[in-house]
Amino acid sequence: MHRRTLLTAALAAPTVAHAQTWPTRQVRLVTPDAPGGGGDTLARVLSHYWGLAQPLVVDNRPGASGRLALEAVWRSPPDGTALLLGNAGSNGINAAIHRDLPYDLERDFTPISLIATGPNVLAINSRALPARDVPALIALLRAAPGRYNYGSAGAGSSAHFSMELFKLRAGVQVEHIPYRGAPAMAQAAVAGDPPLLIANLSNVMPFLQRGELTPLAVTSLERSPDLPGVPTLHESGLEGFETIAWNGLFGPPGLPPEIVTRAHAEVARIAALPDARDRVRALGVEIVAGGPDVLAARVRADIARWRDLVARTGIRAE
Repeated sequence: MHRRTLLTAALAAPTVAHAQTWPTRQVRLVTPDAPGGGGDTLARVLSHYWGLAQPLVVDNRPGASGRLALEAVWRSPPDGTALLLGNAGSNGINAAIHRDLPYDLERDFTPISLIATGPNVLAINSRALPARDVPALIALLRAAPGRYNYGSAGAGSSAHFSMELFKLRAGVQVEHIPYRGAPAMAQAAVAGDPPLLIANLSNVMPFLQRGELTPLAVTSLERSPDLPGVPTLHESGLEGFETIAWNGLFGPPGLPPEIVTRAHAEVARIAALPDARDRVRALGVEIVAGGPDVLAARVRADIARWRDLVARTGIRAE
């Protein structure tokens, strides 16, 4: 028994020692977002202000509804050399829409910090889809079921599921066109085909500011301070409608608590920097730096919400 205790302690010692000195090597911040998207910009803000001994390097792995990025981190050793900047799609919706995931999103990623939250926005290309407000849009779509398309950042993204919830609540039929990432989705909408989307505000804010897309409503229950003149869907006749975009920092399974604590402390330090807060606020989201329990609760709630939507609509992975 004494020998086994000594052996266990010897095996555990390198992990604990490594956690206490982490990071001793470059840290990859793997993100499912394509370069130029809101999640990518947030990742680069974190990388820029990262103050620990080794650099934080952004590793973009878009595609497959975020699964490429998640599998890369899931298969990584629990030494803190690879972390994941996940989001509402990759770490919530995927559990509802994919039955063949090799990992469990609630158990197999170590929550570190909820980093940012913000509303989605329902926006149109008003040249291709003339509607002055949400009731007018719903009336137009009901009069021409299946005629119009909407874009998303990919099947299983929060943009995809937010629009499917809108379709269910509004009683309209609009066809889904998935794109490989938010930048491609937004550029297609600016070109007018498809003329409709619900997107993370961070992904389309520049297009809204230039007047290339027209915001009709935000998906939070309260109006966004970044678009104070734009009503909520809740105000626009879809009572109680709410979807929130978020980004969170995760580690692979078995990440030592010491690394979790230090990584979260660094995120909290960055979140308190006025310059970092301003840069993130410019994306239309708030930096929050919630702890591991806050992030875990967000994941659980999102998975339950989206599984319910799948059960009610029969949405499938595309």
